[in-house]
Amino acid sequence: MNGHGPDTSRRPLRRTRPLWGKRESLLGARTVAGQVLLLQVAVAVLLIAAVVAVLVLQARHDSEQNAQNRSLATAAAFARAPGTAAALRSPDPTTALQPLMQKTGQASGVDFITVMAPDGTRYADSDPSLIGERSTGVERAAAGEAITEIFEGAPNDAARAVVPVVGPDGRVIGLVQAGVGIENVGNAVDRQLPMLLSCAAAALALATASAALVSRRLRRQTRGIGPTEMTRMYEHHDAVLHAVREGVLIVGGDGRLMLANDEARRLLELPPDADGRQVAELGLDAGVTALLRSNRAVTDEVHLAGDRLLAVSIRPTAPYGGHFGTVATLRDTTELRALSGTAETARQRLKILYDAGTRIGTTLDVVRTAEELSSVAVPRFADFVTVELLNPVLHGDEPAGVPTEMRRAALTGIRSDHPFQPVGDVIRFLAPATPMAEALAGGHAVLEADLRGADGWRTQDPEGADHALAYGVHSLLSAPLQARGVVLGMVNFWRSQRLERFGEEDLSFAEELAARAAVAIDNARRFTREHTMAETLQRSLLPHVLPSQGAVDIAYRYLPAQARVGGDWFDVIPLPGARVALVVGDVVGHGLHAAATMGRLRTAVHNFSTLDLPPDELLSRLDELVSRIDLDDPGGGGEGITGATCLYAIYDPVPGLCTFATAGHLPPALVHPDGSVEFLEVPVSPPLGLGGFPFESAEARLPEGSRLVLYTDGLVEHRDLDLDAGLEALRAVLGGHLDRTPEETCEAVFDAMLPSSRRDDIALLVARTRLLDEDRIASWDVPQDPAAVAPVRSACSRQLDAWGLEEAAFTTELVLSELITNAIRYGNEPIRVRLLYERTLICEVSDGSSTSPHLRRAGTTDEGGRGLFLVAQLAARWGTRYTPTGKVIWTEQSLTDGQGSAELLVPTDAEW
Repeated sequence: MNGHGPDTSRRPLRRTRPLWGKRESLLGARTVAGQVLLLQVAVAVLLIAAVVAVLVLQARHDSEQNAQNRSLATAAAFARAPGTAAALRSPDPTTALQPLMQKTGQASGVDFITVMAPDGTRYADSDPSLIGERSTGVERAAAGEAITEIFEGAPNDAARAVVPVVGPDGRVIGLVQAGVGIENVGNAVDRQLPMLLSCAAAALALATASAALVSRRLRRQTRGIGPTEMTRMYEHHDAVLHAVREGVLIVGGDGRLMLANDEARRLLELPPDADGRQVAELGLDAGVTALLRSNRAVTDEVHLAGDRLLAVSIRPTAPYGGHFGTVATLRDTTELRALSGTAETARQRLKILYDAGTRIGTTLDVVRTAEELSSVAVPRFADFVTVELLNPVLHGDEPAGVPTEMRRAALTGIRSDHPFQPVGDVIRFLAPATPMAEALAGGHAVLEADLRGADGWRTQDPEGADHALAYGVHSLLSAPLQARGVVLGMVNFWRSQRLERFGEEDLSFAEELAARAAVAIDNARRFTREHTMAETLQRSLLPHVLPSQGAVDIAYRYLPAQARVGGDWFDVIPLPGARVALVVGDVVGHGLHAAATMGRLRTAVHNFSTLDLPPDELLSRLDELVSRIDLDDPGGGGEGITGATCLYAIYDPVPGLCTFATAGHLPPALVHPDGSVEFLEVPVSPPLGLGGFPFESAEARLPEGSRLVLYTDGLVEHRDLDLDAGLEALRAVLGGHLDRTPEETCEAVFDAMLPSSRRDDIALLVARTRLLDEDRIASWDVPQDPAAVAPVRSACSRQLDAWGLEEAAFTTELVLSELITNAIRYGNEPIRVRLLYERTLICEVSDGSSTSPHLRRAGTTDEGGRGLFLVAQLAARWGTRYTPTGKVIWTEQSLTDGQGSAELLVPTDAEW
């Protein structure tokens, strides 16, 4: 009803398809007529089928009864015929009866006649081959009773009769059996079937034709509508009549009222019997009557009906399938007219609230949110807006106690010069009569329409009040900022240039605006608290001081994301044999969960590194741990850690070999001593937590002075930089500078590549490699012979003297004696001893066996078991690591702690 012609997207009520169309016919069940037709045809088919079945059964029963009667008559006639009894008493009944029986059988119309003895033995039969056989089921006839029955058995099924032959003395001297085969009985029925089926087909055709005529008539009446559509139309019709809050009238082409819903009857005050009457007889206003009878199409034409102003819209009904007429809709606009004076003001207020919803809270920064609140109301609602927040709110803490002072967080006005305290000043609310104090105490907005006569407002700061009044400020509206029942601050709306003062109608708007802003400020406060907690947690979980080691020179940088702390982390872990492990990882996600997850992974890597595992095996165990942690929450209520990445590298300064493996992390960059940069090729492996995928290690020999750079994706990939461009930018920053220290490298990378807005954490680790001097490495091959212990021990002592470590010689000899003896006794060749003189003295004894020794307490009477205990007492640390060819047992002796003598470490009562 929009006056632009019929809406072709709506389906018309009248179907335009032909009655017997290809896609939908009367046999279709989509319409009421089709369903009625199908039901009638189905009933006719069932009735006709039932009648045919009854007729067939009746015909078969009649045929069987006729056959039994005919058989009884034939058998009785033959049994009472003259000569039958005499033939049975003759010496040869078969010779006497067989010719007579055949003549009788041909003339009687039965299929067989049999003459039998009382016990059923056949004397004569239509089938001579059966003579002498016994017939069954004749006991009743032998007792003198004539029987008829449907016999089932040999030689064939038949409708038969058995009649006794009685002698002069009244005794049964024989039996006569006559019958008709069941096949012949069925043939008689089958001959009647064509006629029955023809009659049934004719009846079905007549029933279908009559049903089709009824369905066609019904189709015309229902316009081809289905039952669902009819139900829906009725529901819509009922809703229009009773539920719609807009008046609806349908007027016929002859000017009669066809339909009026409840709202139209109320608006026009129609009489109860208005349906079917002429519109002119309903007592309506002349203008409304003329409009309803004019058949004009109008839209929102306003007419007076009693004391109401009605907006009337009229459209013709003919294009939509009905009879010619019009449909009119009526809307009561009386209240809208009464409110027209304030509609523009309300529209502006709604626009401000809409803008507040989109402009306040765009960031999770408390001060920025306060600034957005102050700017959204200027100049449309106020000339100046000041926002004060409690100090705990500014730091993300939960406010507590009675607010007596706040800090000004935002100030926005129509002019840069203003009479108010600047941002950052402390605003105190000590005088209870001020509008600000009243708003805080009552929890609602307070209006001070005329500040010149507001003595309470002046008591807080008389000098400042005089300055504001001299500036022209004349009206104030104060509203508390509170969320969840907690006061966070307050907002003050001031008017100076605008002559219109704040009124009572502005209170609810100010409270609504303050409530929306308070929610955004509270969200920012809570985020600030969470961000601070997450950042504190993450920094507490990251290394504070790098461990002491001599394999590489280390420098690092870590920056959390500006919005929410992520899960980036790094680590440097000293390993036995002067080696060092370099680790960098990233946990997908942000917040406390990501920080806590990072701490769990870092702890796990530390624990696994104590086992001295190869990088690929360590990542496999870490992946299994992550998968197991994810399974700890089968309900899905917590967050999993699937999506974490990790790069684990082990650098050995003796051969200068670096072994590394990655779990979904970016490859490390290597800066050669000549300044060239390459990204090391790392076998591709999935992130941690997916499970079921193997990890592979790669090796690279690093020249002394090379810089190995490990980083997270926040450095090379962000909103303004894709990954490939980021890697090339990193290559450009790292290359071409030969004399940079790791610290200078970190500075250069951050200066050149730090994004302006960090949405992700950034971790950077730079390690400059060293090689252990060859003159600080000594090694000997040891034959698997106990006699070889002494020469090796002496050689080690001489090497320690050459290094100037004479004080450690005695302890070292004891340790090596135990380790070499164990290797010779329990290990396999090749056996090798290596001494490394680094920050500590490292002794290594390797052999080809993978059997690991274990420290235990020996009993009083045990002859052995004290060797490792002695080693553990003499060395600062000791342990075992496995190699592809066996194992290495190592010890570390401190060269600065003043290693004590053996006598002080071994009990005086120890037995050797």
